[in-house]
Amino acid sequence: MTKRDYYEVLGVSKSASADEIKKAYRRAAVKHHPDKEGGDETKFKEVNEAYDVLKDAQKRQRYDQFGHAGVGGSSGYSGGGGNPFGGFGGFEGQNINFDFGEGLGDIFGQFFGGGSSRRAPQRGRDVEVSLQLTFEEAVFGLEHNLELELEDTCSHCKGSTVEPGYELKTCPTCHGAGQQTRVMNTMFGPIQQTVTCEDCDGRGKVAEKKCSVCHGKGTERRKQTIKLKIPAGIDDGATIRVSGRGEAIGRGEKGDLYVHIRVKAHKHFTREGDIILSEEHVGMVDAALGTEIDVRTVDGVVRMKVPAGTQSGTDFKLSGHGVPHLRSDRRGPQIVTVIVDTPTRLNRKQRELLEQLR
Repeated sequence: MTKRDYYEVLGVSKSASADEIKKAYRRAAVKHHPDKEGGDETKFKEVNEAYDVLKDAQKRQRYDQFGHAGVGGSSGYSGGGGNPFGGFGGFEGQNINFDFGEGLGDIFGQFFGGGSSRRAPQRGRDVEVSLQLTFEEAVFGLEHNLELELEDTCSHCKGSTVEPGYELKTCPTCHGAGQQTRVMNTMFGPIQQTVTCEDCDGRGKVAEKKCSVCHGKGTERRKQTIKLKIPAGIDDGATIRVSGRGEAIGRGEKGDLYVHIRVKAHKHFTREGDIILSEEHVGMVDAALGTEIDVRTVDGVVRMKVPAGTQSGTDFKLSGHGVPHLRSDRRGPQIVTVIVDTPTRLNRKQRELLEQLR
């Protein structure tokens, strides 16, 4: 499906200022929010995609020059001469690693000096999980218990792979070297290759008797509860690394746990860094004469003064009601945009009064 023009999506002209684009985005995001009655998730995503490009000066310049293709929106073959990879996702000027698969990799290793030496100390598999937070949880932070089923250190052999009372002995296959030498017949003649010992995995030692619980694996699969502290002010897309809380491996270190944070969109608030953005509506009479209104914040409802003569789209700043800084106790502000509502249905008396004012 053809993508719509980003300026059209936000309802602004190509000459719109950064401030106009920001305000248009906030209006469109609130209008199409999927949790709002009458919202549209597809249009909401489209609005966010458009704003992500147009708010960035460099991305906007590339978009103005090349359209969607300039910001990753198209990857069709360009044809013609020059770089043969130029039309496939912009490879030009980048370092590209081509993966030929294990088979060809082994062949190149054998022909060009390839033998693998003793393996480096092994570690368990890193684990990646996603955690969804509410908008308020991301603002204020929390402690969360992650329930995961992972390979953990064997409770019987403590990860040694050896039955208690027995020891490790020198590998009889490689005689402790951790390596084996093989001779392969190729079109170039016999080639000698050094490979990791399959019996001891390059460690040079094997168990006298394998653990009766994990059968020499060194690990057991069990459920774990990991207490995770989410810092106040964390943003969508952040990743928390918990060292040593990934999966275990026999006679090796545990991997790490990576928690990818996803923050659920809010019905009333959006966020830009440490700033929270929101909108409040007032009638045109209140805007003309001045009033006080109740404003929703993440801390609860606060009273805000709207001075006489306020125009639609005017921003007001509520200090200390935004998002906490990750490395300090300070909080950003909340910016409240006041939208002045013009009545669309007037009764006779209201019309007469407005006519008198005019």
